[in-house]
Amino acid sequence: MKSQRAELIADTAIDLLVERGMRGLTHRAVDEAAGLPPGSTSNLARTRSALLELTLDRLTRLESALFAPILDAPGLDAVDVLAEMTARLLWSQLTVGRRRTVARYELALEATRRPELRTIYDRAGERFRDPVVAILAAAGSADPVRHGRQVVAFGEGMMFDAMVGAGAEPTLDDLRLGIGELLRGMLGREG
Repeated sequence: MKSQRAELIADTAIDLLVERGMRGLTHRAVDEAAGLPPGSTSNLARTRSALLELTLDRLTRLESALFAPILDAPGLDAVDVLAEMTARLLWSQLTVGRRRTVARYELALEATRRPELRTIYDRAGERFRDPVVAILAAAGSADPVRHGRQVVAFGEGMMFDAMVGAGAEPTLDDLRLGIGELLRGMLGREG
């Protein structure tokens, strides 16, 4: 578990990414926005890479927490669990978690230019793909790893289109229906 100060710094960095973009995220800006004495952020995260890693770690932890209650939903078969889990996660990211999603997009773009951040970003992605792969395997997918990547890509595409694309924002029911159709197609189920 990270210290309260580390969480404050990471949460402030998330806010700065949303409000100012990657260029606006500096150690000094975090100190000022968080109300911390000058040098506090540098003391915790000495380099820009360390600050980005701390921020990405916090985002991953916040987003991973969204999975827990959905994975434990009783009485649903694997396809229904995955469709519900994915729909609610996407809905949350488009509504109450919208700011986190924008910050994650900023970090994703930065990861294309920083190999050390790319490694962390890819590792963080496994925390989201692995449960999907496990559910698809349990549901009888012929290729759960490939299908898992496709389900995640579908969700990412839906979010990106709704937030920065030309598409209309889907409702929770739209998400449930679309994901359910995708899953049933992958698994060769009618319905």
